Amino acid sequence: MQMSAPFYRAFEDKYRGSRELIKSRLEAYHPFLSPLRELHARPQALDIGCGRGEWLELLGEQGFAARGIDLDDSMLQACRERGLDVALSDGLAALRETPSSSLALVSAFHVVEHIVFEDLQAMVVEALRVLLPGGILVLETPNPENLEVGTSSFYLDPSHIKPLPPQLLAFVADHAGFERKTILRLQEADELHDESSISLMAVLTGVSPDYAVVAQKHAATDVLRLHDAAFSKQYGLSLSMLAQRYDDRYALAEQRQAHVEQGQARAEQLYLQAETRLNEAAAAATSSEQQLRRLVAACESRVRQAKTSIAVLEARVALLEQQGLQTQAQLDRFDALRSASGASFIGRLHAIKMFLRHPRPGPVVRLVSKIARKLGVHGPLRAVYLRLRNMVLTRLRPPTPSPERTPGSSVIPLSSELSDDAQSVWNQLHTLSHSKNKQGVD
Repeated sequence: MQMSAPFYRAFEDKYRGSRELIKSRLEAYHPFLSPLRELHARPQALDIGCGRGEWLELLGEQGFAARGIDLDDSMLQACRERGLDVALSDGLAALRETPSSSLALVSAFHVVEHIVFEDLQAMVVEALRVLLPGGILVLETPNPENLEVGTSSFYLDPSHIKPLPPQLLAFVADHAGFERKTILRLQEADELHDESSISLMAVLTGVSPDYAVVAQKHAATDVLRLHDAAFSKQYGLSLSMLAQRYDDRYALAEQRQAHVEQGQARAEQLYLQAETRLNEAAAAATSSEQQLRRLVAACESRVRQAKTSIAVLEARVALLEQQGLQTQAQLDRFDALRSASGASFIGRLHAIKMFLRHPRPGPVVRLVSKIARKLGVHGPLRAVYLRLRNMVLTRLRPPTPSPERTPGSSVIPLSSELSDDAQSVWNQLHTLSHSKNKQGVD
């Protein structure tokens, strides 16, 4: 397809990239150039479709005597401005005019997609003829393994005929009779080499957008050995590589998902077990709480009973304190009476009379009775009290004639109404009074 020179020059400038970018990409071919410089003092090179001359500049910097040809004179003008050796010519014609075994390098960058397949085969055969033993052929073209390139960007250039798969172009070189060949996949993103996981978008668009078939003509073993390292290396990323990494990632994701599901199942099982144990613990806690509530209720009941008992005891203590005060007042009164009448026996006897005159025992007697009960002598003390009381009451009765006192007798006969105990007490009191009178005690 023919296009105007200004249009294609503008198209190349817009979509191919800057000269600096293109030269940096071409450095990937250094491993194939260095051995050629060792074999030849000034290797001869022919670049078909040289374009703006980036490759010619690089070859000149590497010590090659390089010349270029192109069908676009506007492209060649950029080369001439830089003093490069270029000519307006067809690639296949230029090869046919070149003597056999005269060149160390034949290259064609983004040319083969512009020509029919028969011309491509003829160009590869002619390249094999013009190369020296061990010479190198470089054919670079867009890589249709990259799905974005093969379905979209390849057709951005209207002069492209059809994309060439890497295996097809490599087979063309092999079929033409080259000793060995390798495929260089180029210009892929550097970060894709380091990523362990790959996305679907990387599979679709991350494959090397360009590739080159590098073929070497047969030569002696020691000549071929110089390029062994360059031909044994793997270059770039293929569609199968990225797809495999994506599959591995997907398989790994499935394994992780399986592990997650297993973990979830295990977690659910543990959750059910924990829930069962929690329910059992809750039931046990409820039972314990009920028992505790019953114990608390019992304790509260006992506390209330104890408070009631304490209140009763406090009331009793208060009553006893009041009675104690009353008893103390009676005792003080009795002591006062006793002090007032203590000068003579008759006064003390009068106090006893006054004490016993009451028909019912007073608080003092009751207190003494209570103390006697606690001491266990209530019975004898009550008997004495009754005897004294009866005796005093008898003495308070009107006097009756008493018989003569028997000489030597210490007992004054009393009325027969007194009991024997009362008489005995009376006699003891009388004897005591009589002895005190003799001693001059009032």
